[in-house]
Amino acid sequence: MSTVDSFSAKQNLSVGETDYEIYALDAVDGAEKLPYSLKILLENLLRTEDGANITAEHVRALAGWDPTADPSVEIQFTPARVIMQDFTGVPCVVDLATMREAVQDLGGDPERINPLAPAEMVIDHSVMIDVAGRLDALEKNMELEYERNRERYQFLRWGQTAFDDFKVVPPGTGIVHQVNIEHLARTVMTREVSVNGEAPVLRAYPDSCVGTDSHTTMVNGLGVLGWGVGGIEAEAAMLGQPVSMLIPQVVGFKLTGEIPAAATATDVVLTITEMLRQQGVVGKFVEFYGEGVAQVPLANRATIGNMSPEFGSTCAIFPIDDVTVDYLRLTGRSEEQLALVEAYAKRQGLWHDPSTEAQYSVTLELDLSTVVPSIAGPKRPQDRIVLSEAKESFREVLPSYATGHPAVSNGDGSFPASDPATPDSDNESGGPAPEHQHVTGRASQPTAVKGADYTIDHGIVSIASITSCTNTSNPSVMMAAGLLAQNAVDKGLEAKPWVKTSMAPGSQVVTNYYTKAGLWPALEQLGFHLVGYGCTTCIGNSGPLAPEISEAIAENDLAVTAVLSGNRNFEGRINPDVKMNYLASPPLVIAYALAGTMDFDFENDALGTDKDGNDVYLRDIWPNPTEVERVIGENITQEMFSEDYKDVFAGDDRWRGLDTPEGATFAWDEESTYVRKPPYFEGMGATPDPVEDITGARVLAKLGDSTTTDHISPAGSIKADSPAGRYLREHGVERKDFNSYGSRRGNHEVMIRGTFANIRIRNQLLDGVEGGYTKNFLTGEQEFIYDAAQAYAEQGIPLVVLAGKEYGTGSSRDWAAKGTKLLGVKAVITESYERIHRSNLIGMGVLPLQFPAGQNAESLGLDGTETFDISGVTALNEGTTPKTVAVKATKEDGSVVEFDAVLRIDTPGEADYFRNGGILQYVLRSLVAA
Repeated sequence: MSTVDSFSAKQNLSVGETDYEIYALDAVDGAEKLPYSLKILLENLLRTEDGANITAEHVRALAGWDPTADPSVEIQFTPARVIMQDFTGVPCVVDLATMREAVQDLGGDPERINPLAPAEMVIDHSVMIDVAGRLDALEKNMELEYERNRERYQFLRWGQTAFDDFKVVPPGTGIVHQVNIEHLARTVMTREVSVNGEAPVLRAYPDSCVGTDSHTTMVNGLGVLGWGVGGIEAEAAMLGQPVSMLIPQVVGFKLTGEIPAAATATDVVLTITEMLRQQGVVGKFVEFYGEGVAQVPLANRATIGNMSPEFGSTCAIFPIDDVTVDYLRLTGRSEEQLALVEAYAKRQGLWHDPSTEAQYSVTLELDLSTVVPSIAGPKRPQDRIVLSEAKESFREVLPSYATGHPAVSNGDGSFPASDPATPDSDNESGGPAPEHQHVTGRASQPTAVKGADYTIDHGIVSIASITSCTNTSNPSVMMAAGLLAQNAVDKGLEAKPWVKTSMAPGSQVVTNYYTKAGLWPALEQLGFHLVGYGCTTCIGNSGPLAPEISEAIAENDLAVTAVLSGNRNFEGRINPDVKMNYLASPPLVIAYALAGTMDFDFENDALGTDKDGNDVYLRDIWPNPTEVERVIGENITQEMFSEDYKDVFAGDDRWRGLDTPEGATFAWDEESTYVRKPPYFEGMGATPDPVEDITGARVLAKLGDSTTTDHISPAGSIKADSPAGRYLREHGVERKDFNSYGSRRGNHEVMIRGTFANIRIRNQLLDGVEGGYTKNFLTGEQEFIYDAAQAYAEQGIPLVVLAGKEYGTGSSRDWAAKGTKLLGVKAVITESYERIHRSNLIGMGVLPLQFPAGQNAESLGLDGTETFDISGVTALNEGTTPKTVAVKATKEDGSVVEFDAVLRIDTPGEADYFRNGGILQYVLRSLVAA
């Protein structure tokens, strides 16, 4: 608790009959000109000032912020709460349980390990779409989810009882980010505090959070400052450690105009994503302002905030205004809370006033009326494609995914059995087709499907899924999807039989308003049955395709597509059978299910015919925005939210019926293949060993640009012949029970074996090979990365990873860093890093290095066969952080490449973590020493 108030900021705020203690921002000169997001940070410093870690100088530095200066001043941000999803949250609880034992081993009290900030976990990432297109899909998928995850869920129920201030939202409730905005977020927090033995007072302060999912930024739409961190940082925040950060630059994004009738919130998001990617906002705050803000509904704001990781910013926040309060009211917050939010925001200068403009580092502007329908793909969310150009764009990129010959399309994803433009046609020479034939110029390989009366080809839509928090939290696009489905059914249209269709809403509220509006029958007729509540297709839990479809794709190496309403479409993410992934709004997901192929022009190609034989185009079934708003107004009520969330932590009979262990420390099951005690604290002393230089290191992997955490971190299904699959078989697990990597994050043995094992990763140490393989320089042979790492470890050989730009973009996956560490990697050398992953590497004691500006492995002549020595690291033992370290790479012929690598330990706090071998070791030693 704060013991210093250098600015006499502690004041009283009366709201109704309640008095609150607040830290007034106007006590500090310069506060009024700060952007909204920096005002939140300023209040945080005022409230946590202790004269040591957080001083008056920190407060003055922030109040005197220079918008154009490069970030250089470190501050400590103490988030109000921590939010977790189960994939990344389970390892947090595993680590906390292990820390309790480690504290005990060092002579401390294990029950000192408790969340010091409210921590809430939403179990939403474990549901898989095994069953789809059936009325019983939800029930069947839930049964399988509990069957697969029983051990994990028992462990989490233990955590819910063993740890103070830790709550769990059980499975089947919704996606973490939607549950966060609809129920968990406070916008303004209150907490009873007692300082220096004084009588307790009720303190009010801005809601803020960090979360174990990069899309934690969705809550920015509610005016809540928060962003994704790795599970490692989240654990530290739960234990009262502030987040060390540099005062950021803030990009002001001015909104004007209104969204046109033909466009959706998804189209706005994809437009903003493209603009901010082009601007370059990595590591910066983005803040929306201007007259257009009032025209953006809260759900749209949340959708925009959700995509912050896709354009690379730390956050993408909207200020508090009437729209915020109206949404809080709709979603069932109390009138007392609404009054506090409004009074506090206005008192602190946090209420949006479009007539005043704060200082920003740089500004952008978007006239919302210029937004047009769009999709993004085939492998990055920032690669926006105007919908009218989607067919042409698909044809341009297809050759890099497929082989074959030009073909004449039937327009529905199928192709004639004998095509005039292919060598096996009547045109034996394989030359030009007759003039009356239209040659598409796209590769084609028409493929019969066993037991079916149709063929499939490159470009078919194999998955069409309405999924992910990005859009299912937004009634405007969800109602539009339901109404489009209804219009399509009325016209007699059907989804193509090769498309796996699914509906995974972000909360049960969606189900309720669909039911009330009478839209479920049409959605189900098109195959969009409810399959579960959670993050499904968007994280690779799409489940298998029909066997005959999967077989046809594999046998003919077809480049097929998935269309989803999510936020991530990286290679290999959605389904192992699918090479090309596209993001689209929910109504467009249904439209593509009707079209059946990405080789489709919605303006000129008919989706089918009505009962009178007339062609039906997308424009004929696209719902009118006025009708969408009318249906929303008539069918979404405050009572829906209040009813759905009244017992949100209790769970259903399945959850309540789980056998739950008891005790302050967890009774580990040595036979468990889901939850095992990790080795991070084995042999750890009360004081850290000195850090050492790195000598004789070999390259485990040499990777290109935009290597994502999806490439690095174990994710998706576990292959039977992989190291993880071998491990599970050796421990008596049958193939059908392998489950996903994400569900086994509590078992480090599985996760190590799946690190760098993505089916699409390309290790440049090998020629033309995809997947988790490397060259073992001890034998000269190609091996699984895990197997080679074990061989190096037996010889005591340290490892390094070389990579290009934007290393570690994507989800905030702590296992991308944990797995790297446990494989024996001592340093990663890249051209640039994604913010969270760089921080996570430090948090695990891995050295993040950067090539000199303007250089990379290729320009330096490095091919990965070299032996690396890295010196100058030991300077950290002296309490200093060098800007560079010396790297010497010795080639097999004895020649040497030398360069000074930039040491990306950016703050003194990060240096402390690294010196201790990681952030958890630092926290644990601090608690024992206190």
